[in-house]
Amino acid sequence: MNFNSRRSPVYATRGMVASSQPLASQAGLSILMQGGNAADAAVATAAALNVTEPCSTGIGGDVFVLYYDAKTKGITALNASGRAPAALDIAQIEKDGLRGPNDEIADKFHAHCVTVPGAAAGWCDTIAKHGSMPLADILAPAIRLAEQGYPVAPLAAGQWLKKEQALAERAPEMTLNGLAPRAGQLFRNPGLGRTFHALAEGGKEAYYNGEIGRAIVAAVQKYGGVMTTDDLSAHHSTWDTPISTTYRDMRVWECPPNGQGLAALIALNVLEGVDPAILNTQPRSASEEAQRWHHIIEALRIAFADARWFIADAASNPAPLAQLLSKVYAAERRSLINPNKATMDIKHGSPVAGSDTVYFSVVDGNGNAASFINSNYMGFGSNIGVSNWGFTLQNRGHNFSLDAQHPNALAPRKRPYHTIIPGMITREADGSLFAPFGVMGGFMQPQGHAQVAMNLIDFGMSPQAALDAPRICLEPGTANGAVMLEDGISFEVASTLAAMGHSIVPVAGDGRGTFGRGQVIIRQPDGVLIGGSDPRADGCAMGF
Repeated sequence: MNFNSRRSPVYATRGMVASSQPLASQAGLSILMQGGNAADAAVATAAALNVTEPCSTGIGGDVFVLYYDAKTKGITALNASGRAPAALDIAQIEKDGLRGPNDEIADKFHAHCVTVPGAAAGWCDTIAKHGSMPLADILAPAIRLAEQGYPVAPLAAGQWLKKEQALAERAPEMTLNGLAPRAGQLFRNPGLGRTFHALAEGGKEAYYNGEIGRAIVAAVQKYGGVMTTDDLSAHHSTWDTPISTTYRDMRVWECPPNGQGLAALIALNVLEGVDPAILNTQPRSASEEAQRWHHIIEALRIAFADARWFIADAASNPAPLAQLLSKVYAAERRSLINPNKATMDIKHGSPVAGSDTVYFSVVDGNGNAASFINSNYMGFGSNIGVSNWGFTLQNRGHNFSLDAQHPNALAPRKRPYHTIIPGMITREADGSLFAPFGVMGGFMQPQGHAQVAMNLIDFGMSPQAALDAPRICLEPGTANGAVMLEDGISFEVASTLAAMGHSIVPVAGDGRGTFGRGQVIIRQPDGVLIGGSDPRADGCAMGF
């Protein structure tokens, strides 16, 4: 792990926000400086990100949250992901000629991929359970940004440009006369300001059972979907029991399925038993570094083999979580790793059953922490805009399987396999907060969680160094995927991995976005906060 970190970590004591957009970090920090807590600041940051980075996130998408309560040392998990419409099933997909060759919906941007947006309920539910300020005050910074405008950041502008034509056709409000805004151009979104005003005044009822909800249904049906106002009225978030595993002297927490945090925990469980001389000793040669990456890659292959089968809506297809997360099962799966050769045909395991995006971190001065992720999925999601309300709708339904026997099979009012995952780490000895952390980016997310957690725990890196370090990515998040290697991993290491049978794809430049965009805030025992923000995004950590 020899590399030069490109940024300094940020230090503070009274509060900190780390996000992928400076104006959003500032919005959250302003709430902390007004006396708000981590929950209040998190929702303010999420709303500001909706304004400033709509290519990644928004109120037309979903939310997952892990929240650490400093008084109780307890962690709550919010699943604010939406469900398929009641009238949508596999038969409807086939009737519309949309069955793809790999049991997926063939058109990933079709209105049938739009699930009910969960973000609005998620924001309101977070504040109701953990917040301390009125929603109107929390949303005020985002409303100002939407109504008065802001200069678009460079990487966001690049993402926007990729969807220029689709937005001009389906969501013209998200363009400037049909064109994506360029870096530094002012962009105003009065429609989104109206949405936030409605949410502030009427809560989630105003979103799901008012004009906004009717506009969402009209947009979906315009493009061939079957969503109804009843689907929106029926939506609700769930507060779930978080899942976790120990790694060294820490405990790593994730939200349970339908999120894919399980994959990160399985990978860490497998890696924990690997010889420390391979895994967490500073490599002295290219061959030693290749061995380390080989074991990480193989652990991720094992994790995805299980995750792609077992992760589904727990309400209809609960996974055997205790067995999947047991150290005994990890040892069994670890035995599949050949130290000299890539294993490209790993199948999911059979444990004995018992009875995805923006990510940001917030820690307040009292030590409460929000690990928060909010996403539209593929860029602007479905690219379907909600007229006069300033946001686009997600396309999470594309992650359903059309194999009727699969646990993640599409069914009415069912949640799909979800890529967005927040992470949290506590000290196992006393349950104190170590760090909220996360890495956004589709199927990269559990891979990023495992790699960043190892950097923090095995090597004791600062948050910034842990995020700066080069990463690998199995693409597209499957057990037999090619291995993308980020610039910074040497040619000698890449050659050694290729000789072991891994399909290697070097990635540099703008392509580094493949490796996700993370945020980390460590809280030291004396209360000092140390923040880092991923250099692969436009953002920063801010504290006071």
